[in-house]
Amino acid sequence: MTAMPMTAMTKTLTAIALVLAAGAAQAETLRFGYAQNAAPTVEAMQKFGELVAEKSGGDVTVQFFPDSQLGGEREMVEMLQGGVLDITKVSAGLMESFAPVYGVFALPYLFDDEAHYYTVMDDPEVMQPIYEATRAMGVVGLTYYNSGARNFYTVSKPVESVADLAGLKIRVLQSPTAIRMTELLGATPVAMGQAEVYTSLQQGVLDGAENNEFALTIARHAEVAKHYTLDGHTRIPDVLLIAASTLDRLTEEQRTAVTEAAKESTEFHKSLWTAAVDEASKQAQEEFGVTVHEVDVAPFREAVAPIYDELDPEKQAVVSAIREDGAK
Repeated sequence: MTAMPMTAMTKTLTAIALVLAAGAAQAETLRFGYAQNAAPTVEAMQKFGELVAEKSGGDVTVQFFPDSQLGGEREMVEMLQGGVLDITKVSAGLMESFAPVYGVFALPYLFDDEAHYYTVMDDPEVMQPIYEATRAMGVVGLTYYNSGARNFYTVSKPVESVADLAGLKIRVLQSPTAIRMTELLGATPVAMGQAEVYTSLQQGVLDGAENNEFALTIARHAEVAKHYTLDGHTRIPDVLLIAASTLDRLTEEQRTAVTEAAKESTEFHKSLWTAAVDEASKQAQEEFGVTVHEVDVAPFREAVAPIYDELDPEKQAVVSAIREDGAK
């Protein structure tokens, strides 16, 4: 049987079909692992997944591995580097060990208040170079989530002045900047993972720690530590990270869907955060019997001033940009 010759129209339609097939987006399932988090942050990450699917028309979906199923925050960043995981959310404090510039967020009393914090975090001129600082290591920042103001809390002795910190063993993040801050305030810093803190407080290995209100309620540290001091020494954001290899394999449209979804999930998170913090503070006081102490921050700020003199030029430049945002 003789094959029918292709007409000009048939050839044209065949060529168009081949071009469309070649350019069609390959469906992607992004693997997103994260540790235990406060409810607003979990909701924001889930919102991110919903928005990615919506904006990509279903071409990109997100599969979640919550509550440290895949390991701790450091392990999940390393999984991004190895291409085993696509997305994770970690503390910017952890990222200091990958890119020193992230250490600016551990600087004490850097932000005047929450409004200043949001102005800086939403400023791409400040944040985009920081997000890109780890690209050569295979990891890129997409956006941030507020993780609140970190405050000191103690088992028995309240902290109402800098002098009250003298000699206390305080758990801090595994961050050189956090360790230096605590030393300048006269306390003894003890760097350890979050999972060890409750038992260490209970057994007297620690006299206190520093974190946001959710450490008192979700981690139940308020069962042991009964004094919470509102000094607000740091506001260390959480950072949503994606593997550079994942970004590279996505189409332009898929990348746009992911980046837009990330930014919108941050705005969604803002709408939930303040109310959740207020509720956690209320729960800590009413259900756990925690006493909240307000303090004059000026002496604390003065005590840690030397840390700013010790900064390298890169961090000095970022601090200057942050201060400029605060003056706007």
